[in-house]
Amino acid sequence: MPDPSVQPPSSSPCIKSPAALPQPAHQPVEPSGALARRGGGDGGSQSPGAVTLAGGRMWSLAWLGMASLCLGAAWAMPVKERRKAEKPKADLALYENLDLDNYDLTLDSYGEILDLSNYEELYDYGDLAPKIEVGTLAPRPKDPETLPDLGATAETPKLQPPSTAGPIHPAPIPVQGLPSCLLCLCIGTSVYCDDADLEHIPALPPETTYLYARFNRIGAVRAADFTGLEKLKRIDLSSNSISWADVDAFRRLPSLQELILPENRLTALPELPRSIVRLDARLNRIPSAGLRPEAFRDLKQLQFLHLSDNQLDFIPAPLPESLRSLHLQNNNIRTMHEDTFCDSQDHSQVRRALEDIRLDGNPINLSLFPDAYFCLPRLPTGRFS
Repeated sequence: MPDPSVQPPSSSPCIKSPAALPQPAHQPVEPSGALARRGGGDGGSQSPGAVTLAGGRMWSLAWLGMASLCLGAAWAMPVKERRKAEKPKADLALYENLDLDNYDLTLDSYGEILDLSNYEELYDYGDLAPKIEVGTLAPRPKDPETLPDLGATAETPKLQPPSTAGPIHPAPIPVQGLPSCLLCLCIGTSVYCDDADLEHIPALPPETTYLYARFNRIGAVRAADFTGLEKLKRIDLSSNSISWADVDAFRRLPSLQELILPENRLTALPELPRSIVRLDARLNRIPSAGLRPEAFRDLKQLQFLHLSDNQLDFIPAPLPESLRSLHLQNNNIRTMHEDTFCDSQDHSQVRRALEDIRLDGNPINLSLFPDAYFCLPRLPTGRFS
């Protein structure tokens, strides 16, 4: 039903007033009495007045039909125009609920949106690899002329001596010589080189803060690998083949707090910076001779020292007062000095920070050294019988 508030255009050629339509010639209508007098006894003829009334009714019906058709066409035009005008409004309504003002993703806020703390999880993308079907027969060529001539014998190509006259092309750059951000994944100041088939540590950007180079084939750590990296806080070289490291490989890193070296082949521990907080060298081959004398005494910020599953013969002492966790399980420790954890001359001493000591898996009987634990809030874990 058309909207009564919308008026049809006045300029439409279909809409004409009744005065504009052709009218039948005016015939006076005679009274019925005169008609009866004129009709007489002729029952088969009609009077002119009756013809005039019938013609007027037909013209009225014709005018009404034309008017309805023209009005329908006139009403259809505004409806289409209204639909075209309403469609952009409907499209804009889809974006009213989107907050585009806060859509700001930078490298500084990248850690707030993506959780990189569980980076140790491995993902299997095997399902995304395209499937390739290998046939057993090669397709036949369409052109028979392309078939090789089996009757002709191929000549053996002659090797030409190398010519020095031509241009000399530079040798290709080995994979190990590429920058770390081409071999690894660089996100902000973090470099992720896990499972990249590396044989040594690549050149790192000077702003590097965190380095993850796990599950590679790195065999050694050189002092030049970390030269100038004054902002480096964490180094994770787990599950490599590191058999030795330079003495100054980590000592000159003033911001280093975490050194993670488990599952390697180390036989000696290099010198550590005084900023170190966590040292994890589990599952190596370090004997007691591979530790410098009093190697941990001056590390006043060291809190976690994990040297389990090595070849230690005794507990490395003295230990800093800041130490909270000491893991030495599965070594060859057989004896303990009474001053290993506590000062035997000061019986009022209490080491509240050192609450986690694990000595299980060693051949030592802890019940033989009762004076070694008086300052500890908790006894070590191990064999007491």
